[in-house]
Amino acid sequence: MAVKEKEQKKDKTLSSIGKEYVLILHNDDVNTFDFVIDTLVDVCNHNPHQAEQCTLITHFKGKCDIKHGSFDELESMMQELLRRGLSATLSSN
Repeated sequence: MAVKEKEQKKDKTLSSIGKEYVLILHNDDVNTFDFVIDTLVDVCNHNPHQAEQCTLITHFKGKCDIKHGSFDELESMMQELLRRGLSATLSSN
């Protein structure tokens, strides 16, 4: 592999390591406010006030950024939210 190719590969790897992701909660008309709040506290380590605010934003705007971080951290949270019946996606920032 040429030196230039090695440098490009290294740059690409380093840029993906530091990439920030966003966990997004989407509104559904199924789950109660209390269930969503309790789930955000339990899964995302929100305090009750933060969880309530995210729930209200999601209800009125259709979605809300609920957590920022690495892919690995957020992917496991998203899977747990989905397992509990909430609608969530990950997006790169």
